[in-house]
Order: sequence, then structure tokens, then C-alpha cells
Amino acid sequence: MKNSMKLALCGMMAALSTVLLFLTGAAPVATLALPAIAGCLLIPVVVEVGLPWAFGVYGVCSVLGIFLAPDRQALLFYVLFFGHYPALFAVLGRIRSKALRYAAKLLVFNAAMALEVLLSVYLLGIPFESFAILGPLGPVLLAVLANVVFIVFDRALEGLIVQYLHRLHPRMAKILRGK
Repeated sequence: MKNSMKLALCGMMAALSTVLLFLTGAAPVATLALPAIAGCLLIPVVVEVGLPWAFGVYGVCSVLGIFLAPDRQALLFYVLFFGHYPALFAVLGRIRSKALRYAAKLLVFNAAMALEVLLSVYLLGIPFESFAILGPLGPVLLAVLANVVFIVFDRALEGLIVQYLHRLHPRMAKILRGK
């Protein structure tokens, strides 16, 4: 594939991801959904162009998001987890042991979640008490629920990747190779 085709695909995915991050201001209830969808736009980049280009698109979208995304918490979700996870999914998928693979995925998610909370409190000024809404065990309960939701998200992402490979990859390969 020519570099111009790679660049065009990456540019389109970066533009679409950036638009989704920008829309977080118009749809504040989508603070989690829009960054997750924006991150899923990396799937074609990983499959068709490769991991280095995918991480490049993630970097471009993160920088553009700093300037254009009105919802700072949604931007943090994108930068700390959703933006790079589809590319990282490919890297972590190389771990042969299923138990080690899920342990690594959970470690990445929990590190991102902890960093999200810290940056939300100290950078965005969200009161830490808002995380303890359910009482003293609230943060622990929220962390457990977040891990369950992450496992569901991970499985859904895997299914989305499989569907992309079966349905769209053959068509995209023909388009990108000019055949």
C-alpha cells in the first residue's frame, strides 16, 4: 500500500475521532460513549496500516482534543484509555496465556482508571467526595463495577474486530490497494 493511501486513511480516522471528541460538548451524556467510539475508529488503522500508524493517529487525536474537545473529562477518558486501547488490544493479544492476557488488560485498565480519578480531582477540580457517593465503600464498589464493565467492553471490542476482519477488511484491502 502506498504511503499516500496510508496517510489518507489515518487522516480520515483522525478527523472522525476528533469530531467525536468535539461532540462531547453537544452531548454531555456521551462522556464515555463518544470517546469509546472515537477509539474504535483505530481498528481499521491497526488492521490496514499497522500499529505505529495507529499510535500516531491516537497521538494526533489526543493533541487536537486538547484544543477542540469541550468536555475535559471525556478527553481524559480518550487520552488515558479509549484512544489507545484498540491498538494496545492488538499488542496484548499476542500474550499466549489467556489468564496473563486478561491480567495485563485489567492492569492497564485499572492504572488508567486510577490516573483518571487523580487527574479529575487535581487537574479538573472534581471533588473527591463525588466518587464516594455511595458511602465509604462507594469507591471500591465503583471500581469493581468498572472492571466488570471493562470486561464487557473488551469482549465487545473483540467482537467488533472480528466483524471488521470478516466483513470490511476484504473490501478495504481492495480499495486501499487500488484494485
